[in-house]
Amino acid sequence: MNIFKNIFSRVWQDPNAAEVVKIEMGQLYLVRPGNIRSSRECIYNEAIATIRRVPALEHNFQLVITRVYEDGDQELLEDEDETDEERVFLISEELEFRPGTTDDEPTFIWRDLEGDVDELYEFVASGSNEPTRALFETCMYRAMYERKYKASADDSKDSDLDQFIWQPVTTATKGKGGDRNSPKKNQRGSEHLPVADAAASVQLPSKPAGRSARPSFASSSLPTVTSQEAHVFFWDLEAEGFVAECEEAVVAKIVERTSGDYNYWLIVTDEDGDIVSHKISSDMNPRWAQKTSSLTWNYHNDGRYHSWALQFTSSEAYDAFKRAFAQCQWETLHGIAFQKAKPDEQAYIISSTTEDVEMRDVEHEGEDEEEVESELDPDEASEDEYEYEDEDGVPQLQGERNSQLTIGYKGDRSYVVRGNNIGVFSHSRDDQVKYYATISNISTPKGKEFKPQEVMLHDQDTKMVLMNPLDPHSLFSMDIERGKVVEEWKIHEDINVDHIAPDNKFAQTTREQTLVGASHNALFRVDPRISGNKMVESQYKQYVSKNKFSGVATTASGKLAVASEKGDIRLFDTIGKNAKTALPPLGDPILGIDVTASGRWIVATTKTYLLLIDTLIGEGRYAGNLGFDRSFPANAKPMPRRLQLRSEHVAYMNHDISFSVARFNQGEGQEENAIVTATGQYVIAWDFAKVKKGQLDKYEIKKYEDMVVQDNFKFGDDKQIIVALQNNVLAINKKNLKRPTRTSLAAPRTSLRSRSSIVNTPY
Repeated sequence: MNIFKNIFSRVWQDPNAAEVVKIEMGQLYLVRPGNIRSSRECIYNEAIATIRRVPALEHNFQLVITRVYEDGDQELLEDEDETDEERVFLISEELEFRPGTTDDEPTFIWRDLEGDVDELYEFVASGSNEPTRALFETCMYRAMYERKYKASADDSKDSDLDQFIWQPVTTATKGKGGDRNSPKKNQRGSEHLPVADAAASVQLPSKPAGRSARPSFASSSLPTVTSQEAHVFFWDLEAEGFVAECEEAVVAKIVERTSGDYNYWLIVTDEDGDIVSHKISSDMNPRWAQKTSSLTWNYHNDGRYHSWALQFTSSEAYDAFKRAFAQCQWETLHGIAFQKAKPDEQAYIISSTTEDVEMRDVEHEGEDEEEVESELDPDEASEDEYEYEDEDGVPQLQGERNSQLTIGYKGDRSYVVRGNNIGVFSHSRDDQVKYYATISNISTPKGKEFKPQEVMLHDQDTKMVLMNPLDPHSLFSMDIERGKVVEEWKIHEDINVDHIAPDNKFAQTTREQTLVGASHNALFRVDPRISGNKMVESQYKQYVSKNKFSGVATTASGKLAVASEKGDIRLFDTIGKNAKTALPPLGDPILGIDVTASGRWIVATTKTYLLLIDTLIGEGRYAGNLGFDRSFPANAKPMPRRLQLRSEHVAYMNHDISFSVARFNQGEGQEENAIVTATGQYVIAWDFAKVKKGQLDKYEIKKYEDMVVQDNFKFGDDKQIIVALQNNVLAINKKNLKRPTRTSLAAPRTSLRSRSSIVNTPY
């Protein structure tokens, strides 16, 4: 509790402060363990928990849970005689207050002193971080101390507060009134696998049609790769938890349906035959959890995305099944036997399925207190999202949609490509995004119109480099002030320009004239100042054919990370040489790549997951160097981490996952602390600090009415995200993204405030 020493001096010792500490986001439930019909009733869907001083009564405090109204709710309640806006509890030992966990969410639990003996209140503190919850819990114990001893808790020691920490009754209890924190019947002893309440499952709706229909073929006669005992669960949308599909253990196995073509299927079977039969592919969104020895995945059937889970009966069964699954998935993607991969590549591939492992050299010191203070600071309240407002004289454009977004570095501008037009948007001081101008009818210097395939700001945002799909051997330079393409840069008549990148991470903030280009199998430097072809011959390197490069990113010092459609990643210290590090493909095509300014971290985007890689060499002769400068030892390649959506969240979203290219927040002298991407109608941001600690599912989400084309952080800002929808452009504060729940993943309750979007005024 030493980290709270400075905070207590602010929040506790001021007798004039009515509120001691609060948790800004959560839900309040009333739990009745003995009532099968409504064992867990939601009282407030959104609520704030506060520890408050009792006015004019020294050394007494209250726990106050206040309802937060959603848009429109307040008006609906105005005609009612009574409103239930808050619940107040006098803080004392009798509350039996303690922390807990429900469905992998942190909670606070206390007795309902006015209800039956076994009734409890539960506050799900989903919107807070661990240090804030620890502070809240400690303040509860200090309040109990002061009420009991009628004295200040400022001089109390940690040991003095231990007496108020609730201890469960050790005597065994039978029936439904037992310890509510004990595993439910269908939990199989799992604390982290989100399972629906057993009592609530009595009233569950019938299984959806086709959910567990017996497969059209029998697996018993097919070659089996692995066979392990497990329990099978299905995510029930109404119960909001995994419910057991079968009461008894089942057999989970992988079979090869047709011999020789790497056609593998995941089969779940019982004594009556096959229950589940799903083809193994990346679209399954498989996610492994070692703590619970479980595998979750998605399956699309009858127009819905379902979520399934297997929980293996032993860690040995879990490890064996996970390894076999990884091998079969790799063979499915590559069409060759896993044994043909090199031993170090095999280890790299298997390691990509490992979850919840803390990254090397992650800094912890001082983080917790900063996180707590940021949540307690009222000035850090989340800001609204903004759309640009309608402007007079904006011409109509029919039939086109937004396709690309690029964020300015110097002039507080964003640029959105729409057909052969580019919309220019300004970032105002109050963090709004407003329509500014349109660059219309983009064409070559010879007057031939084209729709840019890729764009990149250049030369302190005074120019924009455009790629013309009709002329892949050239780049085109547009003067942004004039809104006109003024130069054609001929690269080489035999070399296509498929991708471009700045000379270094922050080159666009300088007068640097050169940039990096890539074809499907070559890297080269482009210098527009030289006569003739603009490719620098001495800095051109062609690699083996069919590399299929799919993206290039540069560090602050100009080192390069190059991804390919085959799924491999190469790290270069300079153009014109061989890669220092080549990381083997997992099999899924990489759509784009980004790197931190230091080069320490890489995020590569595939269709269904993000691949995070730490380039720090951890052992061997070159320990402490990055993979850009030295090669990793064959037996110590980095362990790639998959960032993916939980299968139950995909079930609520009910659409195919297809990530846009993920980006770190960036700014000179600014440390990267978030990763942002999008899929369908959703903007998604991962907390990078938590990801580095091994918490790979710490993401927040925001749904829109339109499809998200691209999103990225405003340059030099780790809070404001610029979002380009198909027919709109807006800014959102990262704090407005919500923890994924059934509510936040559902459609918005109200439409966006301004309808003056590109739908009606498309440039």
